[in-house]
Amino acid sequence: MNSNFIVDTYLMTKRSTIAIFRNPFIFIPNIIISLFFLVVYQAGLSGISNIPAFAGASYLAFILPVSIVSGAIGGSGGAGQSLVQDLENGYFSRLLLTPTSRVAIVLGPILAGMIQLFIQTVLILLVGIWMGLEIAAGFGGAIVVILLAAGFGLAFAGYSVAFALKTKDAQASQAGTFVFFPLVFLSTTFVPYELIEADWLKFVSKINPTTYIFDGMRSVLINGWEAEPLLNAALVIVLICSITITFASLSAKKAVSRD
Repeated sequence: MNSNFIVDTYLMTKRSTIAIFRNPFIFIPNIIISLFFLVVYQAGLSGISNIPAFAGASYLAFILPVSIVSGAIGGSGGAGQSLVQDLENGYFSRLLLTPTSRVAIVLGPILAGMIQLFIQTVLILLVGIWMGLEIAAGFGGAIVVILLAAGFGLAFAGYSVAFALKTKDAQASQAGTFVFFPLVFLSTTFVPYELIEADWLKFVSKINPTTYIFDGMRSVLINGWEAEPLLNAALVIVLICSITITFASLSAKKAVSRD
């Protein structure tokens, strides 16, 4: 791999990461909302775990992935907003006049968004442990949850950057990610698949990629090490990342041709 590309990607990622964390209103509200839902769901719905279908599983471990994934979707807008600022102040156009890799220009904000979500997931996990969460797969299971969240966040950050390049508007970029929130709730969000009664919702949850992310996280949180749900979750992440990052790259090429 070209060393210049690696250096360019590192520098663009570093710059975008600093830009995100200089504006805490990009990520702090999203963390607060994610933790709020975690506390409310655990307090109000934990009695569901007494149903035999839960087989004695902790409802906190079951609901924690919902907080993490919803936070990943909501937080991915930060990557797009960082790029919109560069578009608005003319920095993006100036970058195009330099030898900087065009792919690195796009990849930097995407990776910065993933770093943000990595830290965010660690915080949510720590709060979960403070609330009494026990991870069946141990420390390795916690790492898997963080990696799945970061990978899923990478996919949505790619979409956010692509949307930012197309709209060149910060509010539109942030709003664009909210179209994916129905994915969180049209899934095995509050109960296992077996307890979903509506046939249409069963069908939607079966084809919903979020379901497989939930399953992967829950497998290590509740059951320990299981190959199938982890493999399915990894495949979903690779597929979505391939689509969204390709979308971002094509959008970047069009932005370059316009500028």
